[in-house]
Amino acid sequence: MNLSAGAKAGLSLGALGVVFGDIGTSPLYTMRECIAHLPPVDREAGVLGVLSLIFWSLVLVVSVKYIWFVMRADNQGEGGIFALLALIHSKQEKKSPAEQAKKGLGPAVIMILIGAALLYGDGIITPAISVLGAAEGFNAISPIFTPYVAWIACAILAGLFWFQHRGTKQIGRIFGPVMLLWFAALALLGGWHLLRNPTVLRALNPVYGLALLHHPPVVVATLLGSIVLAITGAEALYADMGHFGRRFIAMAWYGVAFPGLVLNYFGQGAFILSHPESTENPFFAMAPLGLARAALTGLSIVAAVIASQALISGAYSLTRQAIQLGYFPRLKINYTNAEHSGQIYVPFVNTLLAIGSILTVALFGSSDHLASAYGIAVTGTMAITTLAYYLVVRRNTHWPLWLVAPACVAFLVIDLGFLLSNSRKITEGGWFPLAIGAAVLAVMHTWKIGRNEIFARVYGNNVTESELTSIARSQYVTRVSGSAVFMVGSPQGTPIALLHHVKSNRCLHKTVVLLSILTEEVPVIHKTEQLAMRVVGEGIWRAVGRYGYMESPDVGTIMEKIRAGGVPINPQATTYFFNREMVITGGNARMWEWQKRLYAVLGRNASPVRDYYQIPPSQIIEIGLPLQL
Repeated sequence: MNLSAGAKAGLSLGALGVVFGDIGTSPLYTMRECIAHLPPVDREAGVLGVLSLIFWSLVLVVSVKYIWFVMRADNQGEGGIFALLALIHSKQEKKSPAEQAKKGLGPAVIMILIGAALLYGDGIITPAISVLGAAEGFNAISPIFTPYVAWIACAILAGLFWFQHRGTKQIGRIFGPVMLLWFAALALLGGWHLLRNPTVLRALNPVYGLALLHHPPVVVATLLGSIVLAITGAEALYADMGHFGRRFIAMAWYGVAFPGLVLNYFGQGAFILSHPESTENPFFAMAPLGLARAALTGLSIVAAVIASQALISGAYSLTRQAIQLGYFPRLKINYTNAEHSGQIYVPFVNTLLAIGSILTVALFGSSDHLASAYGIAVTGTMAITTLAYYLVVRRNTHWPLWLVAPACVAFLVIDLGFLLSNSRKITEGGWFPLAIGAAVLAVMHTWKIGRNEIFARVYGNNVTESELTSIARSQYVTRVSGSAVFMVGSPQGTPIALLHHVKSNRCLHKTVVLLSILTEEVPVIHKTEQLAMRVVGEGIWRAVGRYGYMESPDVGTIMEKIRAGGVPINPQATTYFFNREMVITGGNARMWEWQKRLYAVLGRNASPVRDYYQIPPSQIIEIGLPLQL
């Protein structure tokens, strides 16, 4: 597809605003934390070593690993942890629900779920540390603000999460220009100090960074735990690839973000060497006191809000993908922009993120304390991404092992180095994102295996279509006027709701549609391929609606297509029949008892089917179905 120069610039600018918000705000606190955890070395050698480690981390992790390699593993242009899961499954034989229930989830699936769960932990900490780090700019303006910085950050976060229900359509238009201004400010501020002390450019030599790694393991781990703060937003490049494309994300990185970050970090290093007596955060201290520092603080807060917004929106998308793929219970999803289905708002997730982020600020109080909890979740996800990428490349391409293995081993060494270095943070606060991730993992794993067990029990011994037509012809069954839609989870299954209805009422509508909604392991299904339909007989049709994991099903639209296909049905007067499982524990399902109880709670509190499928509640009849797990 040929795009105009303006369109290319627009996509690159949009990528700058959405993709690079997290990594773009890392200069607020990274250099300060690195200098605070320097090994006992000469000051100049320490600063040069830190700059070298930051520079080469950005090059190897962001430029090489993600942009050159991982972002080439896309699922029809979409990226992210669930895209890798879909690609891993694409070459595997599809198992029936009964087989899935019997065998459970494979190691690759569990690994991907752990990575996704850790992203939720990161989703709570990132807004907290970004906004808190920006708000600490008030400390650099005047010490009088110090007691109120945490409260200011909490107020900003509360306003940010409250605004989510209004959508990002309006504010999204300024994301790119503001982040362009932000990176320009980073470059100018850092470049000014770099010109005054260009000797720090020696840090481009990796020898200076390697020299700092020759200290005892505990000292090195402490330092690397701070260095990793410079690359914690790298995962967003892959997750947001579907919005802008690899090409334009790369253009934004090499053209704006990377130069701005490097200039700013090296400028901070130059400032530290030129002002050895300074105890201030070098980022804010680089700006002159007065209006310039106040303006930098205000711009920092805006940039931190944008960085948080991008991650919050990512959590919504991740949740919808998990729901569509069957790893999360149904939740209410609001669409905030009629023109773009990707702009959604998930109230439950927003509430949890808001509570978690505000409590995080209140508990830790400052970005240096919060830095002790930051990094372990995202480095865990990075390591899992590398392993999943290797599986995808080996299963989906014909690349030889000698070509794939060395690159993935090198990436894994870097990822595990950062992960192990951050493991020391577990007792200092790192347990917090891990606890969040563990809770999310328990929910996803329990819901998936629970759904497989339910599916196997409901559709394990199906009434065949020939048996169904025989029932419809029976003299004991009265065919009443009107139409009914029975929701069925399998394209071959006969819904138990229909059998219960016929058994109890001895009647069946003259027009019956057995409707299945399937989620394919691709991002989007073309509209012309969303519906497959065929005649079963005796006034019964079978319809299968297909959606991608980046889409949400709309039964109303499907029904209009069914009517257009020749089925004598009036969608506004049709009755929809659903099974409503009533889970009873104590059965022989391959689940722990606590999982059975958790599944029952999740099922009772899942969003009603009428909301998820966008069906008017007055047209729905639910038939209870007791099932013992």
